[in-house]
Amino acid sequence: MAKAPQKIVLSGSRDIPFDRLVLSQSNVRRVNAGVSIGDLAEDIVRRTLLQSLNVRPILDGEGQETGRFEVPAGGRRFRALELLVKQKRLAKNTPIPCVVKAANDDVSAEEDSFAENTFREQLHPLDQFRAMQRMIDKGEGVESIAAHFRVTPAVVNQRLRLAKVSPKLHEIYADDGMTLDQLMAFSVSDDHERQEQVWELLAHSYNKSPQFIRDKLTEGAVRVADKRVRFIGIEAYLAAGGSEAMRDLFQPDDGGWLTDPALLDRLVTEKLQAEGEKIGAEGWKWVATAVDMPWGVTNGMRELDGVETPMPPDEEKRLATLQDEADALEAEWADAPAFPDEVNTRLIALDEEIGALVDRPMTFAPEDMANAGVFVSIDSDGSLSIDRGYVRAEDEPVVHTDEEQDVDAAPDQRAEPDEQEAGSATTVVAIGKSSDEEDDADEEVVKPLNDRLVAELTAWRTLALQDAFAQSPTTAFAAVLHAFVIASFYYASSESCLQISLNKPSFGFSPTGLRDSAPAKAIAERHKRWADRLPDSEKELWDALLQLDAAEQAALFAHCASLTVNAQQEVVGKYGTGRISHHMIERRIAHSDILARAVGLDLVGAGWRPTVAGYFSSITKPRILADVAEAKGARFAEMIDHLKKGDIAREAERLLEDASWLPEPMRTPNIADAFSAADATGEEEAAPLPAFLDDEGTPEADNDDGAPIATAA
Repeated sequence: MAKAPQKIVLSGSRDIPFDRLVLSQSNVRRVNAGVSIGDLAEDIVRRTLLQSLNVRPILDGEGQETGRFEVPAGGRRFRALELLVKQKRLAKNTPIPCVVKAANDDVSAEEDSFAENTFREQLHPLDQFRAMQRMIDKGEGVESIAAHFRVTPAVVNQRLRLAKVSPKLHEIYADDGMTLDQLMAFSVSDDHERQEQVWELLAHSYNKSPQFIRDKLTEGAVRVADKRVRFIGIEAYLAAGGSEAMRDLFQPDDGGWLTDPALLDRLVTEKLQAEGEKIGAEGWKWVATAVDMPWGVTNGMRELDGVETPMPPDEEKRLATLQDEADALEAEWADAPAFPDEVNTRLIALDEEIGALVDRPMTFAPEDMANAGVFVSIDSDGSLSIDRGYVRAEDEPVVHTDEEQDVDAAPDQRAEPDEQEAGSATTVVAIGKSSDEEDDADEEVVKPLNDRLVAELTAWRTLALQDAFAQSPTTAFAAVLHAFVIASFYYASSESCLQISLNKPSFGFSPTGLRDSAPAKAIAERHKRWADRLPDSEKELWDALLQLDAAEQAALFAHCASLTVNAQQEVVGKYGTGRISHHMIERRIAHSDILARAVGLDLVGAGWRPTVAGYFSSITKPRILADVAEAKGARFAEMIDHLKKGDIAREAERLLEDASWLPEPMRTPNIADAFSAADATGEEEAAPLPAFLDDEGTPEADNDDGAPIATAA
């Protein structure tokens, strides 16, 4: 018959007065770590001793118990109790609950001390989250929980946010099915159903990163940092019934996300219209309002010359005071390696207030305002952008000759043929997708890019080419010289003795946000710098230009020439009728490729990336997969080909973000590709520049960086 296993006997417990206890030299903890003794003492005061001390009797020389006990396990608790006794918050003979082991136990005191600290296991993070949530449910405050556990309130809020993630995902996390970083990403949203949908999506996606999870949970939401939100203010959004912003408590989120874009757009439209009506009341003929104005919206319009409003005496006095304060601060800290934060903040505030005073509003004659209008949009920082004083060609005043015939007062100001006709006093400018675009998401054929998308892509490329062109004065000289020769030998006109004009391209199709692109901003900033230097009256322009040195003349020449570059592949009518033809577009693009190679055009360096809004949403699913395969390899395309069109587009955007890939219309072909097959056997030799443009052709020539360049008188 099997012998029953022997039952173990646990060590007995008893209360021992504190003054009979001493810390054992067998305690293995020598380095203090974690919660300090003082903090532990305060915790004992609040909730008393939660864990007994492990003690052994101290024997005398004859092996008899002395009535005193050593503490080999529980040394930190002993030190905390000792501190309370010294502070007279605990009586020195207070009974302390202890587990008493025999002095001659087979297990050494050192082993007990080591085991106590080795077999201890921290709570699973999920248990921590749930415990804090239960404390909140029982009425505890965030601040008090933070104080009790020696953490910040932000840490407590993070734990509470994690506790609100879907219970289904909690169980997956508990079974090590997801990482803590992934769980933190899911906490961005409170929608359990959406959280679970995204988790299901991860099962079929190669991308399981926390950032991908955040992106999926916030798609369709609008960042609080968006200029539309800054324009109306988050308070107005909440007052109109919008919900609080979704926040990410685990990484910077620029204020979070708003989940009701429709409400936001309505508020923005209403405020823009109200601002437009107030500006229209100044006496303007029309006011055009839009969140984003399209590129070239003022093409074909004459800009009025306003008169700067004089600064009143009180503002002049205020300006002098601000400037004196700024000068004093800069002088005081001139020798310091860096300004203190408070000084830097004050200087920034002073600069902003000085800038607002110096930037004087313009006034216009009432008779001019009656024929002109205003463009009202939203700037990138959320402020109102107001461009006053533009006269459309059809609104130009007319004069009567002696024969009573009407003559256009500004014959050289004509609107582009494809520009809209004048409408009502308030016009909302908007760009939308054409109604005839088909949804080819389920087709299996890789179709060519549609004409509209090609036009949008090449509009972006045109701006980047203009910017690069402006930074290469020698190329600009050569290109305009080419135009001079064409005008002199192949075209005749009686309009002017100089047969050349600068015609800025007006993009028939342009992607949303083109005005905020890096090339557009660079062009606008460069244009403003030159406008500030040039005289107000064109009658003084000739003398002013003569005051510029050769390098400045070349740079200004390059800037003006760059504005005429048009590399857009415009949409041509079905039968090729109208102001442009297929042949014209073909030759235009061919020459733009020559310029692109000459200036070293780099669209990736200029900031273009294939995005859902700017590219992938306008092409078919097979085309997206073909692009991904071309840029990253067939393996990556196979990873996402089972997804729906929208998910494929978003995955493709992330895959190609750093791939330096461009759609075919945006690429600059190699020199060999520019020739026909019959001519491609030979190598092209670069046409030499004229001597006065060639860096090595004459001692007077120089590079593009500012030294003199020979110019004709």
